[in-house]
Amino acid sequence: MMESWSFPPDYDSEYFPDPDSRYWFAERETMDPGAREAAIIERIQDVMHYAYAHAPFYRNKWDEAGVHPDDINSLEDFERVPVVNKAELRQSQEDNPPFGNYLCVPEDDIHHIHGTSGTTGRPTAFAIGRGDWQTIANNQARVMWGMGLRPGDTIFIGSVFSLYMGSWGTLIGSERLHAKTFPFGAGATGMTARAALWMQMTRPKAFYGTPSYALHLAETAIADGIEPKDFGLELLFFSGEPGASIPSVKNRIQELYAAQVIDCGTMAEMTPWMNAAGSKETDGMLLWQDMVYTEVCDPTSLARVGWGKQGTPVYTHLERTSQPMIRLVSGDLTHWTDGSDNPCGRTYPRLPDGIYGRIDDMFTIRGENIYPSAIDGVLNEIPGYGGEHRIIITRDGAMDELLVRMDAEQEICASEDDREGLRQNAEKKLGAVLGVRARVEIVSSDTIPRTDFKARRVIDDRDLFKSLSSEAGEP
Repeated sequence: MMESWSFPPDYDSEYFPDPDSRYWFAERETMDPGAREAAIIERIQDVMHYAYAHAPFYRNKWDEAGVHPDDINSLEDFERVPVVNKAELRQSQEDNPPFGNYLCVPEDDIHHIHGTSGTTGRPTAFAIGRGDWQTIANNQARVMWGMGLRPGDTIFIGSVFSLYMGSWGTLIGSERLHAKTFPFGAGATGMTARAALWMQMTRPKAFYGTPSYALHLAETAIADGIEPKDFGLELLFFSGEPGASIPSVKNRIQELYAAQVIDCGTMAEMTPWMNAAGSKETDGMLLWQDMVYTEVCDPTSLARVGWGKQGTPVYTHLERTSQPMIRLVSGDLTHWTDGSDNPCGRTYPRLPDGIYGRIDDMFTIRGENIYPSAIDGVLNEIPGYGGEHRIIITRDGAMDELLVRMDAEQEICASEDDREGLRQNAEKKLGAVLGVRARVEIVSSDTIPRTDFKARRVIDDRDLFKSLSSEAGEP
């Protein structure tokens, strides 16, 4: 019997493993993958029966597809269950405000409300039940234990506390871990400089935020005469954007702080979002399959791909009773392995290079598919890069063009020859990696704004070109 694995979950809030143990739940984390998959299909049956009984959203969707929970007796059978996408969730909440007809628990049981920002349309509300809040805390604490964190360690949370689930998930995991939790936050004017001062004073063991913000924090600290290595950090763990699994970005952060970097995080809808996370010994992201079952699927057929293949993650909650997600398509891109070579000994599948980014973030220039994370990776390897850039897609006549506006270190900006050398070097390396010419523009280090949250670096001016061409009467 797997440790503390039931549905609904009933975790012991006082439980802790032996302090010297690498594992929170040794059996669950190291068991034979075949035995785990047999247990997972039993849990999927439990979750599907629960959702069929409590969520008209799922009952109607499955009835229409001719699928019933009783029909699902293998993971291959489970692939017949129709996927869910974010647009369906938004429509459900619009038709059944505010939480949709997949809530599954009485509204009186809701403990926390979070959600998306709604900057591109109707926001999506995340309603988390009281029991689920405790389950999430136990899940996140377990993953953080795997990162090497222990009771009494100071964990500095340098991210926004609002709708964003990343900060809150780290907070409750840290509290369940009995760590010294420092929910510093981010986003207010002057807050980054104060964060550097507080980290110098408290010397936390770990920092949580986004990779972009960690680079901004280091840059701010250095400008104020504080060396980031003096914070005494041993670990920085990140979510919210690609970066922590991009070797050049990861190495840059590790060198700045002289600390380990671990990548984690999937989707806010899938909280506990640390269901994909690295460990102290294992790079990339382990798929903690007994919390959230993850399939990597072909983006078109949505059938599982084989080990070593590339696809989009599709997620299923195994322990949530409020707003359970069953085969939610992420829209991200990654590739997976069976995890047989995981250095930590956990037998979970692994995303060795993390999550590359969203499929819809990809853009095509002259027939080449390009991900923003690839450009990020190239620039962070170039000496003289100042740490921030913008990717500008334009159209010149009938052809799309790629412009990368990158900032440079102050010493580079002081010399015209050095600026030109940096520009030529960047164009050469980008061209070699991307397979298409990219024009590079060098700007001073104070030109491009820094962020306290997720970096938004792509500017697509092609629609502007089309509108201007239309006004001018061009075809």
